[in-house]
Amino acid sequence: MEVAKQRAIQSIVNAYITSFASGLLTRYESEVDDAEGVVNMKKNNCFIAELGEEFMFYSAFVRSFDSSFGNLLEKMGKDIAKQSFEVRGSINSFLLPEQTQRIASILDSYNSHSSKPKIQHYANISWIYPTNINSFIRTHATDNYFYNERTNEHILIELKASGDLDNKKSKAEKNALLDEYYMLLNQLRNETNPKIKILFGTAYNKFGEGNPWKQERVQQFFAQEELLIGKDYWNFICDDSDGFNIIFEQYKISCSEIKRVLKNIKRLYFEG
Repeated sequence: MEVAKQRAIQSIVNAYITSFASGLLTRYESEVDDAEGVVNMKKNNCFIAELGEEFMFYSAFVRSFDSSFGNLLEKMGKDIAKQSFEVRGSINSFLLPEQTQRIASILDSYNSHSSKPKIQHYANISWIYPTNINSFIRTHATDNYFYNERTNEHILIELKASGDLDNKKSKAEKNALLDEYYMLLNQLRNETNPKIKILFGTAYNKFGEGNPWKQERVQQFFAQEELLIGKDYWNFICDDSDGFNIIFEQYKISCSEIKRVLKNIKRLYFEG
């Protein structure tokens, strides 16, 4: 990776992590005297309180932290992607009834296990476009739409920053991505063989980096080539095989600020 790009990515990681730590401190300082604050409410649970201050504090803290931190990772990923891609927003296009039917047929075959996911199921299909498309026009907000000018690729990513996906949501996530795929394909219909990828990513591998990712319900709806799990996701948005290592090494340095803030918050509630 070029030095300038590496430093830019390190700066982005540091800025997001230190800002997140500052926000945590501000929030929990403001709730110290609030009887309905997250930590104070947990202190009133005599069953939890009996397990000790350490457990009480983190049981109150961790659920909210996990959700907020997931949002942080997704926003940070988008900013990092700007070093390699053009980051785009909503897709304003149209979706044909025939395409909706095609999507339903694909998902039904996956749901019934009559076929395994393949990119060929939705790609490289010719469509006849009607003269009047007004009744089919719609807008679809996208979580992550990146354009790679170097390869002329349009990339749509559904990211689960928590590293997991509820088994019941796999079908819906693939449905949404296929909607986006066909809407974007329709938008680019005047281009010759537009390159569009749909991908499902997680911020970390819940089974451990380097280990096989075995969430079978997701694999029921997504082909292996559509998955960006943990390290692969960060390498992809950095457009570099060393992306994850650079990001995580900087995170290990910057997260000392989160550790410091956590100690301060705990003192506010249990030593103040």
